[in-house]
Amino acid sequence: MRKPVAYRAAPLALLLGALSFYPARAEPPAEPPLLAERVAKGELPPTALRIPKAPLIVDLAARGEQIGRQGGEAVTLISRARDIRYLSTTSYTRLVGYNERLELKPDLLESVEVEENRIFTFHLRPGHRWSDGHPFTAEAFRYFWEDVALNPELSPAGVPEFMIVDGKRPRFEVLDDLTVRYSWDKPNPRFLPQLAAPIDPAIYRPAHYLKKFHAKYANVEELNEAARKQKLKSWAALHSRLDDMKEQTNPDLPTLMPWRVMNAAPASRFIFERNPYYHRVDTAGQQMPYIDRVIIDVASGGLLAAKANAGEVDLLYRGLNMSDVPILKEGEKAQGYRTLLWPYARGSELALYPNLNTIDPVWRALNRDVRFRRALSYGIDRHTLNNALLFGLGTEGNDTVVAESPLFSPEFRTLHATYDPAKASRLLDEIGLTKRDSTGIRLLPDGRQLEIIVETDGESSMLVDGLTLISEFWREIGVKLFIKPQDRTVLRNRAFAGLTVMVAAQGLDNAVPTPIMPPTELAPMRQDNYAWPKWGQFFETKGKNGEEVDLPEAKALLESYEAWMTTSDREVQAQAWRAMLANHAENQWAIGTVAGALQPIVLRNGLRNLPERALYSWEPTAMIGIYRVDEVFWDRAPTKEARLP
Repeated sequence: MRKPVAYRAAPLALLLGALSFYPARAEPPAEPPLLAERVAKGELPPTALRIPKAPLIVDLAARGEQIGRQGGEAVTLISRARDIRYLSTTSYTRLVGYNERLELKPDLLESVEVEENRIFTFHLRPGHRWSDGHPFTAEAFRYFWEDVALNPELSPAGVPEFMIVDGKRPRFEVLDDLTVRYSWDKPNPRFLPQLAAPIDPAIYRPAHYLKKFHAKYANVEELNEAARKQKLKSWAALHSRLDDMKEQTNPDLPTLMPWRVMNAAPASRFIFERNPYYHRVDTAGQQMPYIDRVIIDVASGGLLAAKANAGEVDLLYRGLNMSDVPILKEGEKAQGYRTLLWPYARGSELALYPNLNTIDPVWRALNRDVRFRRALSYGIDRHTLNNALLFGLGTEGNDTVVAESPLFSPEFRTLHATYDPAKASRLLDEIGLTKRDSTGIRLLPDGRQLEIIVETDGESSMLVDGLTLISEFWREIGVKLFIKPQDRTVLRNRAFAGLTVMVAAQGLDNAVPTPIMPPTELAPMRQDNYAWPKWGQFFETKGKNGEEVDLPEAKALLESYEAWMTTSDREVQAQAWRAMLANHAENQWAIGTVAGALQPIVLRNGLRNLPERALYSWEPTAMIGIYRVDEVFWDRAPTKEARLP
């Protein structure tokens, strides 16, 4: 049997008594300004009694960063109230999470023992508490598993899909108050990476709070009456509304994140205050986060860059793109901020997804012909797109991983992805699309114009601008393109129903994978992939809906994914990844164009500990999450100290 692999936090430098970590120093560090008065009044215990006995010790000097100072507040912007949920992504507090080298490390957990990628034993930090001071124990995991995931009223779809292996759920055990175990008969290499995802699957819950709203522990008639008063159907709907760890809409819900929301919608300003029981400390013994309060203001999406230019934010990243760089740079000197430019690690800024599952039989046959997909790829002048969309700074080619990934190969970027309109025309002729109308547009076998309606969510001007250029390139090879922007939800529903012929969207979310990360984006197993939504439905619903994969080349992707799933050997996993990337380049399931956009990040002068340059992505970096926003601090006394409400 393979020896267990242990993932452990940094060892404690010193343990004083049985209470808490502190490095050797004359006296414990000062309390955070926001909490000092409450500690002095006896309303809160001091830091030594609030942090776990085995906290996560952050060695900033080892990463070339500074030990900071506590206090102050930071202002940021969102374009709609529900986007406060993204703070749970960028504050990036996970059971296990990626560091800046994309290595999985314990975070909320003190350690994890892994045996053959089948048996996962979690060890919690002794003395760790929720934001309301209640102990964080194995009961949080038991409550989620037994009372939420296995309760059909709260989880009608069943347990999370990433916890199903070969159709079977794991065996869940509580070994003691601080230890739980999940066991499968076969490997589940997805388990830990999924726990580190941008959206926390949260396989634990604050049971002490939620039990008050669960029919198993409270009076169901009273709960149903409370639900009706809130215009909800049942106790389960009430429980689900209050059990809101991702959306951040319930100020009463205890949290383990660095900041907790203090007010609920409707509001134009949301206040997040530091969690008094947060589990991370620096090597000087100061409790994280450094900043006491995060203020999130709601503004029109089209005004975010202008408001940053006017000096109305301290930190802003989401809602900005490369086209905003000139206006952001313009305001730097007058308003006292910097604009960092981080490479966006996405497979392609604009990718075209021919729908292999479209219900139109003529288009279905055409989209499934690899010669057609390659012809469209050869018909795109990516160099012109690069100059127009990314100021010539991008990387031209397929939708694939970027050079920073250990799985990168240059041929994955270039295969069938050069501009060759003559070759594109020959492929279209070879298919039989030789007839044209009086305007030079080719005709489909049923006599219709070869006019591709490309649907997009309309939220990205880059997509629409890029499609406008592509329409000119394709006209040269006898293909007409019609752009149809629409609401994202409408677009997804149309794709899921097989009504789209082609969709334009961004490419791979995770373009810096390591072998241990699941290659789910590359396999036909997700309904949200516009190239094969019905294949994804079939996989996600276990055959109840959608269509079974029926192309040999696509089945090969599933076989490679299965090879990745059934091993704990990283080299075998790497081979599976490379086989899938090669398959995508060869078959052009998604037609990539240009990658390598720069993500502008506005940072007020005086805010420290955010890298000058780093990779930005949704997955795996959780936007700026893996760079630890709780470590950002003011390098001088803040002009505005956070005050008690």
